[in-house]
Order: sequence, then C-alpha cells, then structure tokens
Amino acid sequence: MILFSELSRRRIRSVSSLIKVGRTEPVMVLRVDKEKGYIDLSKRRVSEEDIQACEERYNKSKLVHSIMRHVAETLGIDLEELYIKIGWPLYRKYGHAFEAFKIIVTDPDSVLNTLTCEVKKPGPDGQEVTGVVPAVTEEVKDALVKNIRRRMTPQPLKIRADIEMKCFQFDGVLHIKEAMRKAEAAGNDDCPVKIKLVAPPLYVLTTQTLDKEQGIAILNKAITACTEAIEYHKGKLVVKEQPRAVSERDDKLLAEHMAKLRNDNEEVSGDEDSEEEEDTGMGEVDVENAGHGIME
Repeated sequence: MILFSELSRRRIRSVSSLIKVGRTEPVMVLRVDKEKGYIDLSKRRVSEEDIQACEERYNKSKLVHSIMRHVAETLGIDLEELYIKIGWPLYRKYGHAFEAFKIIVTDPDSVLNTLTCEVKKPGPDGQEVTGVVPAVTEEVKDALVKNIRRRMTPQPLKIRADIEMKCFQFDGVLHIKEAMRKAEAAGNDDCPVKIKLVAPPLYVLTTQTLDKEQGIAILNKAITACTEAIEYHKGKLVVKEQPRAVSERDDKLLAEHMAKLRNDNEEVSGDEDSEEEEDTGMGEVDVENAGHGIME
C-alpha cells in the first residue's frame, strides 16, 4: 500500500499519471504490520540512483530466476531444491548469481565444481553420518550451462550516427568520397566503421561492437576524421544525430526510409510518353498563314 502523501514530492494533479495498477515500480518499505498484513510503501523517497540500482538488480534476478525455472521444469526437479544447491550459494559467494552466471558462460567448471552439499547416509556401524558430495550432477550441469550460454552470451550492439555532408567545390563528389574513406579508416577489427548514403546530403555511420562505450568513441573518432577531410576542401559536415545504440526496429525504419527515397527517385512509368505529348502538344500549325496573321 502506497500512502497518497508518499506518491510524489511534487503537487499531484493526476494519480493515474504517476502510478497504475499492474505496473512494476521501485519503492521503499516504510513499515510492516504483521498483524494486519499491511506493508506501507513510499515512491516519493526513492531517488533516481536508487531506481536505477533497483531496476538493474531486479532485471538480473529475473533473468537468473527464468534460467533456474526453465532448468527445473526441463529436468522435472523441484525449483526450491535447485536454489538450495546452486542459486543461493552463488548469491552468497558472488554477491549475485548473475555475476556467477557470467563466468559460467566461458568457464563453467570453475564455478559449478566448487558447489557441494551435505548428505546423510548410514555408516559402517549403522549410525547416520554426514558426507559432502558435489551439489551439481552432470545432467543438471549440462542443462544449466546450455541455458546460461543461450540466454547470456553477449550480442553485438549496433551503434549509429546520422550526419549531413556537403561540398560545392570542384570535384565535390570525389572530396565527399575521400571523407567517407577517412571515416571508415577510423574503425578497427573490433569496431569496423561503415558509412552509407541515405539521400544527399544525409549519411549514416554504423559500427557493431560488444562494448557500447567503445563503439560510441569509435564513431566520434570517425566523425572527427570525416569532418577534417571535408572541411579541408571547404565542405561542411553537420551531425544530425549523435552516436547511439539502435535497435532492430530503428534499422528497419531506416531501410524503409531508404527504399522510399529510391522509389521516389526512380522514373515513373509513363514519363516518356508524357514528354512526347508535350513536344507535339500544339498539333499541326500552318506557320506560314499564322505568320501573315501576326504581321497584319
């Protein structure tokens, strides 16, 4: 339950604009009433830094739980038992199981082989003795590693920047092409840079990388190299959109925009006929008689 006074620091004009039923919100627990079963919460007291940290932790935990649940359902074992043997020990050792899962992607043995659990078994004298055995069976290990690698192997990000480039000097097209080559030369094996014409004077620079910050830095370097090259020939470059990570949807919208521009530039069927009609549009004219009429 969130008290009305704990919704926002500002004046509330509409509660629905601040919070909605079913939405996940980072909040602070103020007090717990065990007798009534109430938990009083505050949205107002959560700072931007707290929100970011909370959402990051929540998303990590959600991914870990999704992987653990899938493994438990696939192998037909109890989810809580899987947490007791694997999940919670990894939380205690690594601070968060997500950090352990990241290591498992490349080196599963160093993480999973260290997990053990205690089991009770009858001893030689008939008394129960406690023994330590590996917590993870080969079957569970194979299923867990397979799911973690499928869900957590990093995917390359696409970084894009939009620029406008013009050069009205003699051989301006050649100067623009030279500037484009300079931009592409700023890339490296990890972050190759490509520059593509959308429609004069708009161009897009793109790169793919696992490291977002590195990709943005490389594109900024490419823009600088391109700017220096085109300004040397008295051209001009304007950055319309700074380097940023883009989604597949953004790529699709760009491809559709480029296709539309190509279609607009193509000659429409029937243009030639219309030109011929314009050339012969006056019909047959008696120029000699028409000339006499004008003289009169």
